[in-house]
Amino acid sequence: MKVACLVTGGKDSLYACYVAMHYGWSIDSLIAVKPRKLSWMYHGENIGLLPLVAESMGLPLLMKESDAVKEDELEDLKELIEKAGVEGVVAGAVASEYQRTRIEKICHDIGVKSFLPIWHKKQEMLMYDLLKAGFEIIIVAVAAYGLDEKWLGRRINEACIEELISLNEKYGINVAGEGGEYETFVIDCPLYKKRIEIEEAVKTWDGSRGSYEIKKARLIDK
Repeated sequence: MKVACLVTGGKDSLYACYVAMHYGWSIDSLIAVKPRKLSWMYHGENIGLLPLVAESMGLPLLMKESDAVKEDELEDLKELIEKAGVEGVVAGAVASEYQRTRIEKICHDIGVKSFLPIWHKKQEMLMYDLLKAGFEIIIVAVAAYGLDEKWLGRRINEACIEELISLNEKYGINVAGEGGEYETFVIDCPLYKKRIEIEEAVKTWDGSRGSYEIKKARLIDK
């Protein structure tokens, strides 16, 4: 089956793409909506790096900016899926009913299948599976009690996951960041033909939330 993957550059969307590939589906293109402001539906952290991700994967990228008006922004995704001309769409939703129901409705309306291969996967298991699969992931935004500026730019490894589990037990945060506690960017994974090297990045921190904006990056041989 020829499918397009809805991606952000973060761990969940790219891992869903990885799982879909192992199902034997043909990944034909990548789709992304770039919100101009905070969106109910789409992530915006470092999404400008998606052309590098697509180049590393050797896939075309269909990308569109959106005014991010709630519900109206769904038309932007619908337009991209129709343009992709695929039989199905793969998305990395894990726990967001809002995202899941809207992706499924869009796909139903235009007659393509929707696949959410990591839907309701256990948080801890998902995080360890990412490491086992060879994903190299950094944290690019934090917005939860217990996560401070020291987490910005941090690579996710076993020690990091153990700390997230402790924070879950103490404060109730989602280990996988599905509550918006943190956002990620994948610098390398089995889908990449070349890894992404960060050359310049800027941290911002306002006392309760922060971001790690990658200003300059390039592809390098593995």
